[in-house]
Amino acid sequence: MKVAISAQSSDIDSLVDPRFGRARWFIIADTQTGQWQAHDNATNVDASGGAGVQAGSTVVSQGAEAVITGNVGPNAHKVLATANIAIYQAGNGISVSDALAALKRGELTAVEAPTVSGHWA
Repeated sequence: MKVAISAQSSDIDSLVDPRFGRARWFIIADTQTGQWQAHDNATNVDASGGAGVQAGSTVVSQGAEAVITGNVGPNAHKVLATANIAIYQAGNGISVSDALAALKRGELTAVEAPTVSGHWA
């Protein structure tokens, strides 16, 4: 399964970013092969609006089947839900690699609704 994880840096050992739309990076990881790639999300970090929709579209275009993030706003949630991408919430201070391992063990909470209102920073 391809999983997109909001990340604070471009490495799989970086921390999960608590923001989805304004995360600095997305790590796209394949849970079957263990391979991963970092995707720059710099254009959305300081966007005045639409960051969640743009980030959601990026994740969809990368073929992700699931997302791991700290929080997801209503617009991003709508984009991801429309694309049938499962959303999982990771706690603060967890690394991308540990979040992926927790997902494989079934330990992450599935998100069925936005966890924050729009423009959460």
